[in-house]
Amino acid sequence: MSTGERRVCLLTGASGTLGDAFCRAYYQDYDIVAVCRTRTPDTPSQLKWYVDPLAPKTPVPDNESRVFVVRADLTQPGEVERVVDLALARFGQVDLLVNNAAQVRLHPRGIVDGDAALEQFDPHFALNVSVPLRFSARLAQRSWLHAGDENRSRNRNIVNVSSISGSEVYPGQTVYSASKAALDHLTRGIAAEFAEFGVRANAIAPNSFPALVPTERVAQAIAELDASSLSGGVFGVGVEPEELAGSRRVGLDAESY
Repeated sequence: MSTGERRVCLLTGASGTLGDAFCRAYYQDYDIVAVCRTRTPDTPSQLKWYVDPLAPKTPVPDNESRVFVVRADLTQPGEVERVVDLALARFGQVDLLVNNAAQVRLHPRGIVDGDAALEQFDPHFALNVSVPLRFSARLAQRSWLHAGDENRSRNRNIVNVSSISGSEVYPGQTVYSASKAALDHLTRGIAAEFAEFGVRANAIAPNSFPALVPTERVAQAIAELDASSLSGGVFGVGVEPEELAGSRRVGLDAESY
């Protein structure tokens, strides 16, 4: 169970570039349920803990780990529900849901070059749209729906990790971009529905990272949205406003976002 002093974050895609950076930057601020399919974050967890070389026989404080790793293939039936149940059993609550796991397959020769784009449609929408929808719905049904006062007092919210590709057209990204555009509007819909019981929802739409924007800056945007009172927005990270039609930049540091 959480001590109640730290916020509890359920983060998908924790084995990826952004997920790992978020865990390394914020594992001392949050209790993190790190959902991974392959690699695990390079942070203390029940799978990895610092052993004092001067006292190697001291018991490893597994129960105090701030990063709790759960391995899951979220596209398989029942896996989202299993992760939600494990998170609530472990910490008793979830204050921040970060939907970061994503499918990315580009088609540089376009969608008519063979059947690759057609075959990748379902995998992209399954992980990039359906999984965030399922996590949001299951957390609401099992924890948030009848806890409006607690939700508001703990400033509970969802941050979906979208992309500038959800607003702009880039060669070879048609299927990926369509899934991120769907995620952007899913975010707005969730924000409207969940306002009734005091849970916010936003999305970040970063430029390419780490090539064009530091990954740590993207992780910081997630933490800033968690600390804010914003809801219903899609916020660019490392992009100019004119590059993100219909969206906004994260406004806490106008020079950075």
